[in-house]
Amino acid sequence: MAKLRRIRIPPEVRKYVLERDSFQCKGCGCTATEGELTIDHIIPLAKGGADDISNFQTLCRSCNSRKKHHLDPRFRRHFDL
Repeated sequence: MAKLRRIRIPPEVRKYVLERDSFQCKGCGCTATEGELTIDHIIPLAKGGADDISNFQTLCRSCNSRKKHHLDPRFRRHFDL
């Protein structure tokens, strides 16, 4: 599989995802006041995921660094990856 070039997430998309996820980490539940939040791919680009709003989630830096390029186990049952 060819490696996809990572794009910078536009500010308006980042804002939409943060608001959609109520400024709360989908991994541990911390809020923006408890830690720095990032936007991450649910299905990583390395596993064939897309740069699409439906494939983005809010994670704190700690959860994001633990996940790395692996498929989030909460979604594994929905995908045959």
